[in-house]
Amino acid sequence: MTEQITFDDYMKVDIRTGTIIEAEPFPEARKPAIKMRIDFGDEIGVKKSSAQITVHYTPEDLVGRQVMAVVNFPPRQIGPLMSEVLTLGFEDEQGAIVLASTDKNVPNGRRLI
Repeated sequence: MTEQITFDDYMKVDIRTGTIIEAEPFPEARKPAIKMRIDFGDEIGVKKSSAQITVHYTPEDLVGRQVMAVVNFPPRQIGPLMSEVLTLGFEDEQGAIVLASTDKNVPNGRRLI
């Protein structure tokens, strides 16, 4: 476990739900990855991201899937892609990433509280 934070620290991290509307292989990445465009609703819009999720997912599996992402980090250059959000996931027993998501769909752009 990492050091404890305050509730105010937690509230600085803006985690929202979004639906993947496009996904494609990202061969230019250093490690196998998938590029995605994620719709976070009217307030935030569509954002780009990439994730090293190729063990458990194909681009075709991802379109229409709802995911969670941090939307208030500064953009980060990943190869030729400017990633605008950090898509969240957990490592499985072998270290492969499993996407974080809700167990029921919620409107795009809803904040984790």
